[in-house]
Amino acid sequence: MAIKFNGEFQVQRSPEEVYDFLTDPNKFAPLLPEFQGLTVQDPTHFTVKVNVGVSYIKGTAEVKMELSQAERPTRAQYKGQGSVAGGNVSVVAGFDVSPAGAGTKVGWLGEAQVFGRLTSVAGGLLEPLGRKQVQKLIDSVQKALSPSAAAATTGTAQVAPAGGEKQS
Repeated sequence: MAIKFNGEFQVQRSPEEVYDFLTDPNKFAPLLPEFQGLTVQDPTHFTVKVNVGVSYIKGTAEVKMELSQAERPTRAQYKGQGSVAGGNVSVVAGFDVSPAGAGTKVGWLGEAQVFGRLTSVAGGLLEPLGRKQVQKLIDSVQKALSPSAAAATTGTAQVAPAGGEKQS
């Protein structure tokens, strides 16, 4: 099962400041919902642990992440693989950063693929939970980057089966 997400927001920071924040796992990772821990291997590789719970399946997900694309100050993309209770997950998440007036526009796009028993047991719950968790993360990133709570944000999350076609 694939969960696709995208959106954009603006903050009153320079593109360089936003990029540096988004590419520093010590600043970015603790904003993940249910964050438990972070181990940084080198400037582009880290492992993040988060609590997960869907239906009666609960546990800790350990996801090995890589900053796979780093074009300061305009683009950052992460790729990750990990195990969660009852399955595995593959994640791709990217940020496009561009000047916008006195601040910066951040466009975000990503996809999480969930495999294994977790999808058969909790399949219908994964999409709304995934959407909620992604929105929490984006809200936290926006708040961390902007002292103004008035900054606008928009976003959507869509689910597609493993074959790539969007479900209704």
